[in-house]
Amino acid sequence: MGSLAVASGVDPSYEHYFDYQNYSVSLANTNLIRAKGAVVQLVGLVLEALLQGVEIGELCFIRSTDRKRTYPCEVVGFRARRVLLMPLVNLEGIGAGAEVIATGKQVSVKCGPGLLGRVVDGLGNPMDGKGPIVAEKYYPLRAPAPNPMKRKRIDTVMPTGVRVIDGMLTFGTGQRVGMFAGSGVGKSTLLGMIARNAKADIAVVCNVGERGREVLEFIEENLGEEGLARAVVVSATSDTSSLERVKAAYTATAICEYFRDQGKNVFLMMDSVTRFAMAQREIGLAIGEPPATKGYTPSVFALLPELLERTGMGETGSITALYTVLVEGGDMDEPVADAVRGILDGHIVMSRKIASDNIYPAIDVLPSVSRLFNALTTPEHQAAAAEMRNIMSTYESAVDLINIGAYVRGSNADIDHAISMIDQIKSFRRQGVNDPTPFQDTVNAVKQLGTKTASWANLA
Repeated sequence: MGSLAVASGVDPSYEHYFDYQNYSVSLANTNLIRAKGAVVQLVGLVLEALLQGVEIGELCFIRSTDRKRTYPCEVVGFRARRVLLMPLVNLEGIGAGAEVIATGKQVSVKCGPGLLGRVVDGLGNPMDGKGPIVAEKYYPLRAPAPNPMKRKRIDTVMPTGVRVIDGMLTFGTGQRVGMFAGSGVGKSTLLGMIARNAKADIAVVCNVGERGREVLEFIEENLGEEGLARAVVVSATSDTSSLERVKAAYTATAICEYFRDQGKNVFLMMDSVTRFAMAQREIGLAIGEPPATKGYTPSVFALLPELLERTGMGETGSITALYTVLVEGGDMDEPVADAVRGILDGHIVMSRKIASDNIYPAIDVLPSVSRLFNALTTPEHQAAAAEMRNIMSTYESAVDLINIGAYVRGSNADIDHAISMIDQIKSFRRQGVNDPTPFQDTVNAVKQLGTKTASWANLA
């Protein structure tokens, strides 16, 4: 010990002092009294245990009956003097009488610069074979949203490289946007485009309940080596426990908060909020919550704002967030979609009909909204974008008549002009996956299209 102290430049006479200091700090942070109990029942996803002195959200460990394995669980409720526990991982070898050990701590995640370039599971454990993650700090998975009076205003554009977004649904740094889409309309491809081109210091990608094959595909095809180097990927695939799928969203948000507190501009992409809600519904039904709207339990609608409000602008740094929402049959009014749309700062609607017209990204501009568009763009940009919307709306209202040949040119000046301009607008909306457009070029293109419209309107 003495030789090590001398080698490191520390006076040997102070060696025991530093040992004592480290020991006393560790001792102060250790819970010396741990409650213990036993499993008495397992029904479906929920374990019931006789255990005293624990609270909601507390982390516990269950030992298998052969005492060779230990599984993490979380306290999710109480029933008739019994504690309801839900495993964070899939269980094996658990029976009646299995020992339950309380930790006195909430679930937390390791955070530090060592997370960059890593792929972790829903609890923050490495799953990429690159060794353990060195923690600088531990961040709790559940945390309050920033004080609304201390949030900075959103006043800076975040370019995405996607023309239809930058030109007509402009994002701001610190904005929270929902992407509403059914299956098979290019949602993952669009996420990859934005991930590669968004101007942010760090990207955090969160996959909740997705297919296992999509994790590596997204990393290799969409992020690439350069993108992964400044990103963290959190993945809880569909075969993981419902609690781990819920925790994945909290883990990704906690990691974002760590980097935000370092003054970084973080970009969070979560796919998808719907599967987060479905996992919470499984938990709620398992512990006895009554089903409410379309089977979703009340806890789902309580957790959505709690989770989504944690992102956005902070006192230092920001978290720009893009959340995907799966809509069945394009139903934008289904419960989760309706709740999320009311919380976020904008929504992008993707349409299967537009995809069938070979327009990618398949964004339906007319029902899509960026609530900060007017605050982030110039009056000229706003006027040009509004004129383009007018053209698309006019054409959409007459497209059936046009397609069956029932419309006669000259019958309506607005429709005539929409027909003459629609091909140029479609060309503007079409964009290759690996063909990002600089933000100013996009704005110039919007103004040119808007100027043609404005000139025609003046002549008309």
